[in-house]
Amino acid sequence: MITGSAVYQVLEAMAPLYTAAALGYASVRWLKAFSDEQCAGINHFVALYAVPVLIFHMVSTNDLYAMNGRLIAADTLQKLAILLSLMARALWASLRRRDDNGTKATAAAPSLEWVVTAFSMATLPNTIIMGVPLLRGMYGEVSTILLKPIVVMQFCFWYNVIIFLYEYMEAMRAATVTKEIISPLASPGKDDLMRVVIIETTDATVASPAQGSIVVHTKTTSVGKDKEEVSTFGDVVKAPSVKHVFWMAVKKILRIPNTYASILGLIWSLVAFKCGIKMPKVIDDSLFTIYSTAVGLSMFSSGTFIARQSRFIPCGYTIASMSMLLKFLIGPVVMLIASLVVGMHGTLLHMAVVQAALPLAVTSFVYAEEYKVHADIMSTGVIFGIFISLPVTIVYYILLGSWWS
Repeated sequence: MITGSAVYQVLEAMAPLYTAAALGYASVRWLKAFSDEQCAGINHFVALYAVPVLIFHMVSTNDLYAMNGRLIAADTLQKLAILLSLMARALWASLRRRDDNGTKATAAAPSLEWVVTAFSMATLPNTIIMGVPLLRGMYGEVSTILLKPIVVMQFCFWYNVIIFLYEYMEAMRAATVTKEIISPLASPGKDDLMRVVIIETTDATVASPAQGSIVVHTKTTSVGKDKEEVSTFGDVVKAPSVKHVFWMAVKKILRIPNTYASILGLIWSLVAFKCGIKMPKVIDDSLFTIYSTAVGLSMFSSGTFIARQSRFIPCGYTIASMSMLLKFLIGPVVMLIASLVVGMHGTLLHMAVVQAALPLAVTSFVYAEEYKVHADIMSTGVIFGIFISLPVTIVYYILLGSWWS
């Protein structure tokens, strides 16, 4: 049974997170201490340095030889089931948008944005900060050892999947080009005319899928000294193939620190636990200096983001409610089903479901803000999810103890 001291431990873990978020909010909203560029710089530091070092630390200190196979299988099955369901739903919605002539709007990127956001919300919990003290109070010290591999898989594999999808969307957007051409009509002078021709993409539809071409509808604005002319026309340009976009994303992800942090962490873990060696103290302390800033600065960054919005719940109450439904109902229920499928039972099943009901991982907001994809939803999921998670996880603890004791 969860005790009052266990609840107090959770509150102790929550307080520093809200302190950092409140400080970030106050620094921007009231103190005006940071500009938008400086806030972006803080988030960029977390994404580029602090989180990769944290990933290396988590992966390298996990004993890969002692991982619980069923727990990893259940976690993987849950995430795959939700991801494939979201992808199928996005594909079905895309097919429904076919027009009468059988052409299809290029809406892959927006649909994929919602897939990534919903998947992150439903399956990426804040296990380290919130989960460890809460589950330790519920199930004892063994929970810390058993759940660490889930964190490692999340950092080492699933965040790389998320980043790949972000990079894939970036590559898709790169197919749409806006050009600005400035052509002087005469030599420079005080009264010389200047014609500015702006060509911008307004829409794109597939013209010939077999040939990989698209019709791009453009608007051309010509601005002279005394008049402005606007015309719209269609042009056929070569669209990059899915294979080309895929390899663009792969090349990009191979250049980011997360990839190398995961690989190096896996290599060190395999060697260190096999040979019984430890990380040199000077290196361990150096890494600690960096990765210890990851969570605090992530919460600080989420606070600055909310402060820059026009309302306290940036994504609105409807989307926020749907996000909480994904996080605290859909995710845990799918985890329960996945755990039963792989044959888990008893305390291990209870821990798997409760950890799935933990709030959204702070790192998810960091990447959403870095790639400018639904950061408003992610910040809401992090900030308000932490408040909601304590009573929700206690309810799951009681129900699981009653039904699957």
